[in-house]
Amino acid sequence: MKPPLEHSHSLPQTPAIVNERHRKIMALLHQQTSLSVSQLAHMLGVSEVTLRKDLTLLEQQQMLYRVHGSAILANPYIQERHVNDKEKLCSDQKRAIGAYAARLVEPRDTILIASGTTTLAMAREIREVEELTAITTSLSVATTLAENDECTVIQLGGVLRNSSFSVVGPFAEQMLRQFSCSKLFFGVDGFDLNYGVTTTNLMGGHLALMMIETVQKVIALVDSSKFGRRGFCKMCDVDRIDMVITDDGVSPIVVEQLQEAGIDVRIVEVIRTTVP
Repeated sequence: MKPPLEHSHSLPQTPAIVNERHRKIMALLHQQTSLSVSQLAHMLGVSEVTLRKDLTLLEQQQMLYRVHGSAILANPYIQERHVNDKEKLCSDQKRAIGAYAARLVEPRDTILIASGTTTLAMAREIREVEELTAITTSLSVATTLAENDECTVIQLGGVLRNSSFSVVGPFAEQMLRQFSCSKLFFGVDGFDLNYGVTTTNLMGGHLALMMIETVQKVIALVDSSKFGRRGFCKMCDVDRIDMVITDDGVSPIVVEQLQEAGIDVRIVEVIRTTVP
């Protein structure tokens, strides 16, 4: 039964009532990550006008963020970080995701590996795979895979980005046009189910799109903190992704939405060794 909406003159908005409603809003967001104004208003039995006032106050207190008629917990807009800083974030999740992704590499595969801390975690887990060829934009990934005697490593050339130890630009794009690969493994800075998959670098985003067009299967390595967030540059729409590998911190709502979009979702269990 739908709860009745309050009338502006029938329910006094005492501080206690408002504070309790704010507490409920935050509790609901912790459960579902993102909720629309209409959903929250219905759940709390208040008008959308009242709910918007609540969200404005909570946003001013930096408790949540408002985007496109919805409320979310995390800041959706991501700033570019140096790879050394990024490697410290969600490190347990990235190791677990990388280890799972490495097991998807098969004999005689020709794979593309984009730059990123999660793809580097994957490269560290790739064992002896017969006649494996790996093409990568990342100097760190190339160096790691070069220690594998069974792997032929092709390092793309181009302009070196100091923040990620990876190459971008027309030379890398020209090389990519010569290849046709079986799988692409890439990480993201943001994964917004409505907007798409994003990164924080314009040239890196364009190169990633070219990678997607070069392969038969697109596999995104996405730790759960990336969902509902956006980087500066859009790489592709969600429907270009074939598989998402994520960790057990992902919201069930997100998993359901990914599956409804036809994406194969793999959830890995994380053994946490670091303090959140």
